[in-house]
Amino acid sequence: MRPLLPLLLLLTLCTCDRAQMPDTPPTGPDAEAPPAYALVIHGGAGTILPENMTDERAAAIRAAMNAALDAGESILKNGGTAADAVEATIWVMEDSEHFNAGHGAVFNHDGENEMDASFMTGHDQQAGAVGGVKYVKNPISAARAVLEESEHVLLTGAGAEAFSARQGLRAMDPEYFYTESRWNSLQRALEGEKVEQEKEALDVDKKHGTVGCVALDKNGNIAAGTSTGGMTNKRYNRLGDSPIIGAGTYADNATCGVSCTGWGEYFIRYAVAYDVHARMAYGGASLREASDAVIHGTLVEKGGTGGLIALDRMGNVAMPFNTPGMYRGYAKAGGEREIKFYKE
Repeated sequence: MRPLLPLLLLLTLCTCDRAQMPDTPPTGPDAEAPPAYALVIHGGAGTILPENMTDERAAAIRAAMNAALDAGESILKNGGTAADAVEATIWVMEDSEHFNAGHGAVFNHDGENEMDASFMTGHDQQAGAVGGVKYVKNPISAARAVLEESEHVLLTGAGAEAFSARQGLRAMDPEYFYTESRWNSLQRALEGEKVEQEKEALDVDKKHGTVGCVALDKNGNIAAGTSTGGMTNKRYNRLGDSPIIGAGTYADNATCGVSCTGWGEYFIRYAVAYDVHARMAYGGASLREASDAVIHGTLVEKGGTGGLIALDRMGNVAMPFNTPGMYRGYAKAGGEREIKFYKE
């Protein structure tokens, strides 16, 4: 038994030394505790400049964004889920005429509204989306219903309308979606087809818009959603990135949630939302590093314009864009809130 004594003594000494040593400070992304909850939104990217903005319109947009943050934050503050917060937040923006979604959606070439939306939950990577719906009051709810009530991911057109009706979602007459400013945008776009030199100015109006939200709840779950009216004057039932999982929307509790806005064809080609996740998951990038690399690197190199909002499991927020402006904002537990329009 004697040979065991030195070993027992050594173990005792090591245990004592370890107990007396101060704890080693954590490092890496878990160095700080995440907030109880966090919420980030966007209302579209494009040529958003102070000289083009009246005080009245700026106040109205800011009020709508604050109302959207209020809706989502009230759910998160009371222990609700990230999914419920995303849906409630986007409802407010879809119901506002100031954003290209729902009531404020742009018109296609035939003078109709065709709306798209997607929804994804980060704890299980389940997703749902709808494309080209014309009557659903809140397309984000249709996207969530596809996620929760079907075995599919993406439904489009009349089929998506029929599915939404079976889920009891509210449908509206086309007049509900009409806004004078969006109708006038279509008329300018139609005129621009005849006057080629106006094309550059029209591109901004045609390609940018969309609303989105990413939320982190008290259970550490992330959800993301995106909703849009698409491009002014679009034809042939065109779909952009907003209803495409991995292009316009993505969520994974292990990394982040993302919602995009911009020239959809580029976001589809380069799987922008998924790329942010992948850079974090496989490359060890931080949320900001991954988001900036995609928006200011990949997209700029390829000629794409737009931006995104993203939120990681630690409550870090990223809101990069490569256009003159992007309607964006966030709210966190403890009263931290910010809303911005322009480049700072």
